[in-house]
Amino acid sequence: MANVTVYNMEGKEVGTIELNDAVFGVEINEHLVHMAVVNQLANNRQGTQKAKTRSEVSGGGRKPWRQKGTGHARQGSTRAPQWTGGGMVFAPVPRDYSFKMNKKEKRAALKSALTSRVQANKLIVLDQLTMDAPKTKAMQNVLNSLNVNKALVVTKENDANVVLSARNIPDVKTALVNTINVYDVMKYNTVVLTKDAVAAIEEVYA
Repeated sequence: MANVTVYNMEGKEVGTIELNDAVFGVEINEHLVHMAVVNQLANNRQGTQKAKTRSEVSGGGRKPWRQKGTGHARQGSTRAPQWTGGGMVFAPVPRDYSFKMNKKEKRAALKSALTSRVQANKLIVLDQLTMDAPKTKAMQNVLNSLNVNKALVVTKENDANVVLSARNIPDVKTALVNTINVYDVMKYNTVVLTKDAVAAIEEVYA
C-alpha cells in the first residue's frame, strides 16, 4: 500500500496515510480512462446542430430557365446546393451523441485515474479543509501553501464556505466524493483530498 504525506491547511506535514491499493494502486487501464473521458464529453454535447437541405430551403419552386437553348447548364431549382442561398449537401441534423459505459468500466476507469495521480505524486491529502466564512483569499492561501494551482478539491461533506471560497479561483474546482469523475481527475494537475474524502472513496470503490 502507498503511504502519502498528510498536510494541514498551512502546508505543514502532520502525518501519513496508507492508501488502499484496491482504489489507489490498481493496474492503470489507459483505454478505459480514454473511453470514460470521451463518454463524458459526448454525453455533455447538446446535439442540436441543424442545417437545411435543398428540400427545406424556401423558394426554388420554378425552373430558372428552360432546359435547352440558353447556353447555360441545365438547372431545375435555384435552391440546389451549388446555388448561393441553396441547401446544404448532407446537412447536419439534431442527434444524440451519448453512449453507454458499463458500471464496472466506469469504476475501473476512475480507479485508474486516481492511481495515475498517486504515481505522479499529484495527489495531496489534507487533514481537514474548513472555512469560517466564504473567503477566496483564504482558499488561495491554502493552495499556495500546498504549492498547487490547477487543482480538483474533493471533500466528503458539502461545505458551502469551501465551495464559495474556491468558486472564483481560476482552474480550481470543488467536488464531493459522489460527484468525482475521470474527466475532472485527469483535467486538473493536482487532486486535493481531505482524509474524510479518502476514507469515503475507499469505502465506496474498494
